[in-house]
Amino acid sequence: MTFTIITDTREQKPYRWDTPAERGTLKAGDYSVKGLEDRIAIERKSLIDAYGTFGKGRERFQRELEKLAGYEYAAVVIEATMLQALRPPENFRSSFNPKSFNRSWIAWAQRYGVHFMFCGGRELAQRQVYIMLERFWRDVQEGKR
Repeated sequence: MTFTIITDTREQKPYRWDTPAERGTLKAGDYSVKGLEDRIAIERKSLIDAYGTFGKGRERFQRELEKLAGYEYAAVVIEATMLQALRPPENFRSSFNPKSFNRSWIAWAQRYGVHFMFCGGRELAQRQVYIMLERFWRDVQEGKR
């Protein structure tokens, strides 16, 4: 038995999967599992996108986190290491302070109960998203959720 990954139709740079996958409209996040869309959601961010979202897009992102807070499992996967995230990306023009970036994700993780994962890049982030989705699906199948 296998599961199907749902990728939100608004996801601009979707991951490509070697497992069954479909595009669909998700209420929150970029990725979920078919049939469990109201229970698990994972949001993907490149480093530049994260900086923009944490800065100028802050209010919109906080509304997204409020939605994610209602899920059994919700995560934000950032395609960068923690050290990379503590330095503004090259060619990124903003007054947004890296200290604010660090304090923001910690505050949001605590406030909304959303997991933040820092991965070394797109390839590792995609792998982690797959593992989170598969593990959640397996727990549901085994009656652990």
